[in-house]
Amino acid sequence: MKTIEFYLDFISPYAWLGFDALPRALQGISHRVVHKPVLFAAMLKHNGQLGPAEIPAKRDWTYRQVLWQARQQGTPMQLPATHPFNPLDLLRLATACDADGQPNRYVCEQVFRHVWCSGLEAADPQRLAQLTAQLKPARDPSDADVKQALQVNTHEALAHGVFGVPSFRVDDKVFWGQDALPMLSAYLQGDPWFEGPDWQAPALCGVGVRRS
Repeated sequence: MKTIEFYLDFISPYAWLGFDALPRALQGISHRVVHKPVLFAAMLKHNGQLGPAEIPAKRDWTYRQVLWQARQQGTPMQLPATHPFNPLDLLRLATACDADGQPNRYVCEQVFRHVWCSGLEAADPQRLAQLTAQLKPARDPSDADVKQALQVNTHEALAHGVFGVPSFRVDDKVFWGQDALPMLSAYLQGDPWFEGPDWQAPALCGVGVRRS
């Protein structure tokens, strides 16, 4: 049975789409999922990128696309009142719900629904307090060890070549985005394509132009 390390940030609508679709995509395939909250903003900074919601035209397209995809796959979704927002409190809350900083599916689902199914302010302090009371974290989300666990998850993800969320890591392979779920399913079922030349093809394709 393969273990899937699922790197996620609740700020991402694509992470919610991937999270909701994952059980259906892997139905009948023996696997184990370990959820690892990470700070997507740290990945963007590491790679010198803006987030999709920080580019005006891309922001509009992103929201339209995710609402369309949610309808297509049967995932409930309402845009929060404002986005992007600071997700640190939600990430720390989820991390605090597990001794190893790996929250279970129930915890992750409740936090995702808090953000993507209400149409309200995701970072509202009163709503955060209500969610905290509901989840009853084993540790105080403001503890230094909880903050460190989130940092460890983020640094680990970067070390494995993860650059965005959702990302699913199995063995030495990273599958990025909810639209990569068919690839992930094929890999878990032993598709020989992953041992062939196409998986290694990017290493053989040289960089022609670099923008400064």
